[in-house]
Amino acid sequence: MKKHMLKRFFSVPSDGIATLVTVTLLTIFLLAIIIPLIWMCISAFKSTNEIFTNIWGLPEKWLVSNYITAWNTGIAKYFMNSVLVTVSTVALNLIVCSLMAFTLSINKIRFKAFFTMLAVMGMMFSPIVSMFPLYQEIQTLGLYNKRLSLILVYTAYQIPMSFMVIYAFFRNIDKSYLDAARIDGARDMTILFKVFVPLSASIFMVSVVLTGFYAWNEFSFALVFVKEDALKTIPVGLLAFQGEMYSDWGVLLAGLVISALPLILLFIFAQKYFVAGLSAGGVKG
Repeated sequence: MKKHMLKRFFSVPSDGIATLVTVTLLTIFLLAIIIPLIWMCISAFKSTNEIFTNIWGLPEKWLVSNYITAWNTGIAKYFMNSVLVTVSTVALNLIVCSLMAFTLSINKIRFKAFFTMLAVMGMMFSPIVSMFPLYQEIQTLGLYNKRLSLILVYTAYQIPMSFMVIYAFFRNIDKSYLDAARIDGARDMTILFKVFVPLSASIFMVSVVLTGFYAWNEFSFALVFVKEDALKTIPVGLLAFQGEMYSDWGVLLAGLVISALPLILLFIFAQKYFVAGLSAGGVKG
């Protein structure tokens, strides 16, 4: 009887073990991400000497001037270029993908499955593989060393993912909304912007986050397609900034914090909508 009670007391349900393992792994993953981030944010307020002599401690004097210096030295122009390219990419991507998804979801088009598969097949191609032909095409079109080249390329490579999640959601919208709007005389574009878009706010936020993260952090195309320093985005601009600030690590870390801050704020703001959109997009096929 005692052995049975002890065994029952110390036994852990299988679902409890799974939960414990999951929480442990997620905690380790969180610490691996957040500890370097916290260190970078704190060290950005230190002098170069204090960064190396007091690695994990708080600054003796919080140098807000590091951020001011980083912004005035060059981060400002890189930051604004990235904002312009990212916002334009996100807007163009949403317009193109919503029109594609809406057309294919409400109309009976011949070979619809083929067109859908063709759009999604873009996920199979690596951007790096197409670097050389895209470079030649950009040169031919006269878009070299222009922000528009980055916007078009980023949009093209983000269309498959955005189209997939938006199309999956549009297909599951109750068609009675469509029928009611058509009975009232609404045209397709009116139905899209007055009915489908308001119902799809969460799934659009998924596309905004995924496209925004890609456009903000992309490095290879930005390095090859843009040569002028005044047009460089944050990832490429930080290389030049690092060269200028190789002896002032506090200012360099402040520049890194500034470059990472928009993405952190975006995800914090969009987290609820992002998770809701992923869950909604996964309902039905």
